[in-house]
Amino acid sequence: MPEGTVGYVRGEFCAIDDARVSVRSKAFNYGLGVFEGIRGYWNAKEEQLYLFRAPEHYRRLLNSCRICRLVTSKTVGELLEITSELVRRNKHREDVYIRPILYVDSELLSPTLVDEECDLAMWTLPLTDYLAADGITAMVSSWRRVADNMIPPRAKPTAAYLNSALARAEAKDAGCDEAIFLTQHGYVAEGSAEHVIIVRDGRLITPPTEDDSLEGVTQKTIAEVVPAKLGLPVESRHIGRTELYIADEVFFVGTGAQVVPVVRIDHRPVGNGRPGRITNQVMKVYSQVVHGKLSEYAHWCHPVY
Repeated sequence: MPEGTVGYVRGEFCAIDDARVSVRSKAFNYGLGVFEGIRGYWNAKEEQLYLFRAPEHYRRLLNSCRICRLVTSKTVGELLEITSELVRRNKHREDVYIRPILYVDSELLSPTLVDEECDLAMWTLPLTDYLAADGITAMVSSWRRVADNMIPPRAKPTAAYLNSALARAEAKDAGCDEAIFLTQHGYVAEGSAEHVIIVRDGRLITPPTEDDSLEGVTQKTIAEVVPAKLGLPVESRHIGRTELYIADEVFFVGTGAQVVPVVRIDHRPVGNGRPGRITNQVMKVYSQVVHGKLSEYAHWCHPVY
């Protein structure tokens, strides 16, 4: 098969065009599924592709199943092996994005959850920068983030991303690149698919998971790496909307987004309106970590080849 055209569905590797779901599937009709986004990074010097923190992503996927009452017998180890084999079959020799989805493939009518094994589907896509690394603009959305007692944002249910799509569409209509959600109580939650980190007086501040945001793998990585490598403190606390306007720097982090500077929010410049010094330092050290170039974090990088 040509490079990059292999998928995985119903227990088999197959041509991606054959990886199909019925139009009667509950996953398609009601959004009954959970997913992950995982990055693989190509280290040209070592001729190795590293899956970054894949076990943590798969533990989060299984937690999403528990939260959403979805059933799977797959283990972290099994999921990691399927992922590695899929990347090998696609012959990726570049940075890559992997999307595993556990979904209800039942074709029974009604959105009820059923006590049957979820199906696993997985595909890959070569991917470098998801958003502009030289800085993007954002706006605070009029759409509020779905709350933990609605569609739990601590997990990654497919149905929740209509919320994200509406917010991002509104931002695009307003001439901005991305949206920032507030919680029902008016605190900053996250972007449409990224966590928000602000910099004030040399401190990195990010909203807590309790403010209706995902338990972020990249967010946790930043919280561990930045104090150790840059000597800067990282704290988790409520962030009010107007604190975005007076922050020294603001950036998004996420598996897809990686580290992305935000240079304007609600048509106000962030700092001097250019990517900040600390943001650039975080971008650099994060890139070194995920590409397997810092030995102290090698345990986060799973080799595929």
